[in-house]
Amino acid sequence: MRAAAACACLFLPAPYILLPTVYIGGTSMRIYRIIVVPALLIALSALAMSKLSAADDEHQSDRAAITKILETQQNNWNQGNVDAFLEGYWHSPDLTFSGSGGIARGWDGVLARYKKNYPDRATMGQLDFSGLEFRFLGNDAALVLGHWHLARSQGDVGGVFSLVWQRFPEGWRIIHDHTSTVDKPK
Repeated sequence: MRAAAACACLFLPAPYILLPTVYIGGTSMRIYRIIVVPALLIALSALAMSKLSAADDEHQSDRAAITKILETQQNNWNQGNVDAFLEGYWHSPDLTFSGSGGIARGWDGVLARYKKNYPDRATMGQLDFSGLEFRFLGNDAALVLGHWHLARSQGDVGGVFSLVWQRFPEGWRIIHDHTSTVDKPK
């Protein structure tokens, strides 16, 4: 009985979070909240931050892969190569593009839309993507928001886009593109 009393732990209800009271030789030595609660909060915060950091690290290579595709698309566009620009898109009849002209469906439909709206190098201008924001929707899907800008002799134009990406065996591809023109404030 004496041994049991010497090692007995009494757990207190929340918000004490299982703070033990240890009895040694009939006297109590209480571990005070001033020490234990902050220590627990620091430990839990460190654990949460390490999990967030691990999630960021987990998608760091995916973010880099998608960014590289967007940079390649930008370079291909700026060389006047619409066909190469579309290599970043899913080559499927299920690909979709939404814009002010409606919805284009399928790889061929999206290619035709680009070629109709940008028939020559002058209308294509110089493309610049900026302000990329990534939201991963699991291990094999992502949403990327950003801004686009075309510098052209006939007048600059720009706007925003949201791209839905999916990971395929051959890598990340855009499965849906919603691009809008945003007028400059006057």
